[in-house]
Amino acid sequence: MTIFQQLQQRRNAQGKTLQYLATLTGMSVPQVSNVLGGKVDARFGTVEALANAMEASVVVIPKHLLPEVERLLSGKAIGPDDVPSSVDRFLASTP
Repeated sequence: MTIFQQLQQRRNAQGKTLQYLATLTGMSVPQVSNVLGGKVDARFGTVEALANAMEASVVVIPKHLLPEVERLLSGKAIGPDDVPSSVDRFLASTP
């Protein structure tokens, strides 16, 4: 799933309108629509502003950890509760 699809999914889940996001970010409604639709080559700051407006963060995840992160986000994490996951170990090691 692309970042734009994830943002669009988040917008739909929250019921936020394009106008609402445009107002929060200082962008025009067509610009918000084009960015969320993946129709333009958006700057990272634009994507980050839209994520912030939807109370979300853009995070870079190493590809080898992506399957575990996806399991965690889906609520299907596996393993004993007293053993830290790879994600926990990774995040704990970042400054």
